Amino acid sequence: MNPRLTRLLAVALLALAAGCAPGATSGTMPECPAGRPASTSAPTGPPSLTAPGACRSYATVVQPVAHAVPSPGYHHLGATTRGRWSGVLGRIEVGDADVRQNTYDFVAARFMAKAGHGSEQAWLEVGWTETGWTGNSRQRVYTYDTATRAWAFYDQYAVNPGDRLWLHLQTETTGDRPVWQAWLWWGERWNLLTQQPLPLTGLAEIEQYVEVHGDPADPGTVAIPRLAIDNVQLKSAPTGPLRPWNGDVPTVPGADFATYCLDWQRPYTSWTTTTC
Repeated sequence: MNPRLTRLLAVALLALAAGCAPGATSGTMPECPAGRPASTSAPTGPPSLTAPGACRSYATVVQPVAHAVPSPGYHHLGATTRGRWSGVLGRIEVGDADVRQNTYDFVAARFMAKAGHGSEQAWLEVGWTETGWTGNSRQRVYTYDTATRAWAFYDQYAVNPGDRLWLHLQTETTGDRPVWQAWLWWGERWNLLTQQPLPLTGLAEIEQYVEVHGDPADPGTVAIPRLAIDNVQLKSAPTGPLRPWNGDVPTVPGADFATYCLDWQRPYTSWTTTTC
């Protein structure tokens, strides 16, 4: 995702109050309680809109994006499935990227479900990010989707370098525009961050990436912190089971894969960025 907001939006960000998250949420799902600490245990299984114990969350800040296509200054590292899947579950470590403030720099580590090409591409992503234009150098849980074309930040989740976040993207239905969901495991329960009807059908290409963007108007260095992605699993169908993202899954390295140093614990269920 290209984070470059227009200069006008950089001056007057469209920040929405809590309770105005993009996307509809289930009317029967309870609201996630405030002030819960991070989970200390791994999830016992994947989430569902109908499973007991899940709760719904809301973005604290929403910022529209002027353009959502790759541009100069944008790089990524990770892997993409060649085939199509209905979800991805995994754990992503949070790192301190020391992003330059008052720039359009950012570093993000995330999972994405996507379909289409070019201007017709649609996607939903979930992860953590550190941005130069907002957030005061903090790492923040976020989502982005092409239905709203906006960053959604969830500042009620206090994340810090070294934390490891369990995240899940999925759909539970089929059709031309099924609802895709983004979840965070927090407070020993699944928190629904957002859900959006997207033209991904019930199966989409899945990515596990670290993204880096350097502001082309203010050239400089953007550090890539050492961080890990592990326990990555793929969902085979909207109502199907999870399976490891292993060597049996046809996978494409990222376009800028050779630019960065990665320590792959073969094949794709776990990897770590390292210092070159």
